[in-house]
Amino acid sequence: MSWAWIFTGLAAIWALLYFRVPLWLCSLLLAALLAFLTWLPESPGTGLYAAWIVSALVLLPLNLWPLRRWLISNRVMNLYRRLMPPMSVTEREALEAGTVWWDGELFSGKPDWKRLLAYPAPVLSDEERAFIDGPVETLCAMLDDWEITHERADLPPAVWDYIRDNGFLGMIIPRSYGGLGFSAYAHSCVVMKIASRSVTAAVTVMVPNSLGPAELLLHYGTDAQKHHYLPRLARGDEIPCFALTGPWAGSDAGSMPDTGIVCRQDYEGEKDVLGIRLNWEKRYITLGPVATVLGLAFKLYDPDGLLGGQESLGITLALIPTDTPGIEIGRRHLPLNIPFQNGPNRGRDVFIPMDWVIGGQAMIGKGWQMLMESLAAGRSISLPALSTGAGKLAARATGAYARIRRQFHLPIGYFEGVEEALARIAARTWMMDAVRTLTVGAVDLGEKPAVISAIAKYNLTETMRKVVDDAMDIQGGSGICLGPSNFIGRTYQAVPISITVEGANILTRSMIIFGQGAMRCHPWLIREIEAVRDDDQRHGRKRFDRALFGHIGFTLSNIARAFFLGLSGARLVRAPDVDARLKPYYRQITRMSAAFALISDMSLLALGGALKRKEKLSGRLADCLSHLYLASASLRHYQTSGRPEALLPLVRWSCEESLHEIQKAMIELLRNYPLRPVAWLLRILVFPFGQRYRRPADDLGHICARLLLSPSPARDMLTAGIYAPREGDDKLALIEQALEASIAIEPVERLMRKAVHDGRIVEDGCRGSVADQALAAGIIDAEQHAQYIDYERRVRAVIMVDDFDTDFNRRVPPRADGAGEATLTKENSKHEGTKT
Repeated sequence: MSWAWIFTGLAAIWALLYFRVPLWLCSLLLAALLAFLTWLPESPGTGLYAAWIVSALVLLPLNLWPLRRWLISNRVMNLYRRLMPPMSVTEREALEAGTVWWDGELFSGKPDWKRLLAYPAPVLSDEERAFIDGPVETLCAMLDDWEITHERADLPPAVWDYIRDNGFLGMIIPRSYGGLGFSAYAHSCVVMKIASRSVTAAVTVMVPNSLGPAELLLHYGTDAQKHHYLPRLARGDEIPCFALTGPWAGSDAGSMPDTGIVCRQDYEGEKDVLGIRLNWEKRYITLGPVATVLGLAFKLYDPDGLLGGQESLGITLALIPTDTPGIEIGRRHLPLNIPFQNGPNRGRDVFIPMDWVIGGQAMIGKGWQMLMESLAAGRSISLPALSTGAGKLAARATGAYARIRRQFHLPIGYFEGVEEALARIAARTWMMDAVRTLTVGAVDLGEKPAVISAIAKYNLTETMRKVVDDAMDIQGGSGICLGPSNFIGRTYQAVPISITVEGANILTRSMIIFGQGAMRCHPWLIREIEAVRDDDQRHGRKRFDRALFGHIGFTLSNIARAFFLGLSGARLVRAPDVDARLKPYYRQITRMSAAFALISDMSLLALGGALKRKEKLSGRLADCLSHLYLASASLRHYQTSGRPEALLPLVRWSCEESLHEIQKAMIELLRNYPLRPVAWLLRILVFPFGQRYRRPADDLGHICARLLLSPSPARDMLTAGIYAPREGDDKLALIEQALEASIAIEPVERLMRKAVHDGRIVEDGCRGSVADQALAAGIIDAEQHAQYIDYERRVRAVIMVDDFDTDFNRRVPPRADGAGEATLTKENSKHEGTKT
């Protein structure tokens, strides 16, 4: 009988830990259990007394805080100080930048789904919708990507004028300063639509509205700086750029060699002006070659004590007209044949007045913090929007191409190998749009989601790479042959650019997502670190004691939760009130959140500061956190989109892929874990019955792929928001027309194939001959014959690729009359079936 009570009591303690009941209450329950067992006549005797002794030795120090601090927390704090790796100023400012949002819930191991589903979905205002349907649509129609990339290596002057005149460069600037004052969601929608047409134009529009002078001025500029520059930036009178990266300092801003020295000198007729003498060299600066005002990051020094403080003042930001003496704007870079304006610049002994520092003297030395806080918002918008635009373009156009292009009398989209790639394109495009929408929605709610912005940037640019790769594989020769009719090749070339900018993806994954996430999102770790750094040692020891034992309780709870959820398959987890078919995914994500929290905690405990250098392990933990967010976004997007039944397979596919990827990352982490006993224990706790998550099934992929092969409301909903003309001779319009013609002609084709099979007509390999024979034999009528000829014409216009002269007309020997060289233009190309 007593053993049954022991088992019941331990189960109760386990339940209390599972539900995150405080440690003192768990201790009280254990003491009550021991007292009850002592009272029982059939108590275990000697074993019970031993249990009392062990419990007293453990519980008294844990619950009597003066004893606990003296015996445990003070000693641990001293050890913590010795083991904690050093942290640079830039690292600390990066960690403190931005806000914690849904990432904190995922780190908790117990995400609050009601909270996520309660956030309002972002919507466009009437003015924002009118702008997207009007000026953005017009701009997209003006863009000829072949002209931009091969003939001009720039946007045409008319396009530049239209961008300036219609406020594209001032979307984030409030109306009070002459800007459009758009929401983050509207900004994202504009970039996504333009990106589906031209990456060059999208980059040109998104950079002034992302991390740059306007963003920095809005948050940190002085009133004088705002009133001078913001109206001019909004009108396009000023073209901004921001110079951060240099030859000797990329991601490591602490090693930036660009310097400013506080000094006094005569300036524009004034004597003894307080200012800064700058020397710098920067590269990869988007809009740099055409910028009129340059935002600059540099290290500021005050060797003469003119500001009355220390000599080294830290990273500082300034806003400088590019015609200032000493500035040299370099020649252009060419990022993989995507000719947006990008290039180096440098300055030699450039003097600027002190009031050119963004925010004035009060913001000296706070430049890195300013950049990190601004990047958290900007990185949430631009590149996720560009990536989603590319995904939607691939889904719509390549899906149609797979129905139009036929082999063995079947659309290639019906072949299972192609179908597999189409399923990935469709589901991953859904996921990208879900992440884009959720992330910019958070920005509009006032969040600056530093960790989530890194997750969105990394995962959406990497997913863009996968989607475009699949599209290229399906398109085959029509994808790799560049020309005016190629709609995917230039996007393919642009992928590595997105991967590289705003933080190279390798670094983002291996160092930022989990490294910053653990420090910012863990409910106790940052409190422990702050307590260790507290200048008031007495107060710091109290804070550390509370944080340490809160952390211990959190870890014990995660052990209980992860193991129980693993044993039960998360079947008992309460899911939100959603479609019953999706409730299992909410439960499994909750389970993996608990497993992630446990593995993270144990890794921080077992490896300590060494985890910072274990970038492969940190990268796998980043993958876990990333896919928890991706799956969460996909589920929420389905709810906020009105639960479209036809798109349910995409939600299921993306969730199943994410769960499988989380499992794979955890298994690989544990397989390579340096402390093998810890790895064995974690594997038992997290996967007590082995690996249960599988990749999406073929039948599910079949349904996802078919969504792309026919016009439908579901296809339109999946690809909504991109430039998709249906009329005229635009390449995307031709694809849509050919898709409709291909579907409409299928009954006629069946009649002709049956006639060939019956021997009534002969398939002689000459296209059109079968239709002529069928007409002559009365198998089809004149209207059907004309329909078939029109179908073949439309299909030919889509499947034919551009061709050029032998030397691509790049160089032509000078003629006797002195005429110059020709360039590769649309007129030099031939493309049967379309206008060029």
